[in-house]
Amino acid sequence: MDKIQILQLGDRDWRKRYTVPDTVEIQYKKVLKKPTKKLYDLVILDRTPFDQEIPMLHKAAKAYTLFVTEHVEMTEKTAWLYRCKKGRKLEEKDIQDFLLQETGNYFSKPYGEKFRLDNLAIAQGFSGSVKWEGNQSVCLRGEFGTEFSQAACWRNNIPIFKGQCLELWLEYQKRGDVEIALSISGFLPNRSGDPVWKREFSEEELRQGVWFDSSEGESWVFISLRVRGNGELRIVGLHVRYSRKGRGLFIPGGEQHVTSNCEEIFCYFDPGDMKPPLNVYFSGYKTQEGFEGYFLMRNLGAPFLLVAEARLEGGGFYMGSEEYETMLGDTIFKYMRELHFTPDQVVLAGISMGSFGAMYYGCDIRPHTVLLGKPLLSIGDIAANGKLLRPGAFATSLDILRFLCGRTDSGAVEELNRRFWDKFDRTEWERTKIIAAYMLEDDYDGTAYRELVSHVRQEGVELYGKGLHGRHNDNSAGIVNWFVDQLKQILINDFHRKVDG
Repeated sequence: MDKIQILQLGDRDWRKRYTVPDTVEIQYKKVLKKPTKKLYDLVILDRTPFDQEIPMLHKAAKAYTLFVTEHVEMTEKTAWLYRCKKGRKLEEKDIQDFLLQETGNYFSKPYGEKFRLDNLAIAQGFSGSVKWEGNQSVCLRGEFGTEFSQAACWRNNIPIFKGQCLELWLEYQKRGDVEIALSISGFLPNRSGDPVWKREFSEEELRQGVWFDSSEGESWVFISLRVRGNGELRIVGLHVRYSRKGRGLFIPGGEQHVTSNCEEIFCYFDPGDMKPPLNVYFSGYKTQEGFEGYFLMRNLGAPFLLVAEARLEGGGFYMGSEEYETMLGDTIFKYMRELHFTPDQVVLAGISMGSFGAMYYGCDIRPHTVLLGKPLLSIGDIAANGKLLRPGAFATSLDILRFLCGRTDSGAVEELNRRFWDKFDRTEWERTKIIAAYMLEDDYDGTAYRELVSHVRQEGVELYGKGLHGRHNDNSAGIVNWFVDQLKQILINDFHRKVDG
């Protein structure tokens, strides 16, 4: 893994005072005279920065990665920087332990993925019923026994390297008196024989999320699900991620919000310069888990909130139970309140699957602008179009239809379409801009822009778009370029901000 890059500003060089692990590289500056060329994993202030250093430190530090020692006086500008970066205090007595123990949690390259459902194997000894529900889940019903025993396992072992920490999240639902535990075993690479270590996590621990490291060195990890009791267990998915041991999911400061059914929403908030607008960006469909749009939003300088999810295969279009949708909407309102922003100081944006999230929650927030790239709005049609318009492509749309409606017939298609359009039609869109870049021959949702035009019936709404020839995935570069240009123009013309590029 790459070394942790630290910028240390102060009157003393920590490289000469403390033991620095081999995984860390400190760049010491007594005075910061010019902007840095890179974004650091950590920025540590060991003296009060000069006023002229504040803008350069603001660009060099990511949110949640700024630390200040007791030698830093909280002047007005330093306090502003501290708030913008969600800074933390670092006591003198803790510096050595911080360098040796904490810095490893600020690695630069995150990773997360969900085990494919077809990698799940049901134990041969299970005598109950097994029902595979598309790529969504597998449901086990029956007697699991009075003692914990293996009910299922994941065929592909995963590697863990020395000094690395992995995090596991299990999506599941159950009925009856079923109890579960997750068992993991570590094997030495390229060797046969018994595991060199074992660990087991209880259901209570799994509900909090679990992580483990490999103090024994590089290992291959085998994971199995142990169950006891009588009833029904639905295994939805197992997620594995590089862990920061509580310092953030995927990136420092990344948040996980969880429903009672173990469904996740990921959010990352960066205060930027704490001036309007708040840009909310919904990630698109992606099988590698994590946030999308970080560098785009960060480079704009304004506060931003990234939203992502990892249900089904690559995402479930940000729709779900009332609990799920309320939790997501409340998160956006939470950061609006923190910034003291009103809805007309918010921009919601997204591309493809993310466009639906932006438009759907735009109905609740009624923001200044909803910016869409390759809009997908009639989600039922996306599933219906799979048979004739894109055979063999994006079969996940059928899982989404079944997941949200419980069936896949024509009635479900219409029900899912109406779920969005009824909400849209109930919304007062006055004083909102809706901007869309769309594909003229889109094979996922070819009517999205036309439907938007026909459903906007109120005065005061600005709606305009740009159509590009091609199917949904034919000209992503053209869509993205226009999308980014429109976002910059909103910041410049409507919020009087300076934007680079």
